[in-house]
Amino acid sequence: MIKGITKRVIVVKSPDPKIFEEAIFIVRDEVSQTGHSAEAFLREAQRIANGYIGNNNKNPRRFPAIAYASAGAALTGLAWLLTALL
Repeated sequence: MIKGITKRVIVVKSPDPKIFEEAIFIVRDEVSQTGHSAEAFLREAQRIANGYIGNNNKNPRRFPAIAYASAGAALTGLAWLLTALL
């Protein structure tokens, strides 16, 4: 059990709960003491959550992860081969 530690959090419910239920933001201690209103914190959390969702939908990954892994393995093998030959 930890005693004496408290954190302020903001929980933003998802408008479409098919994928996410909620987002949890942990507010920095020094910022929570500045006197900002609860509405200001909530607006900022919603703005960040909406921006994150928007960025992920606009830039779909062009190649599957296995392509990146294969390219990395090939480059590592090439580097090893060049080191062994020189």
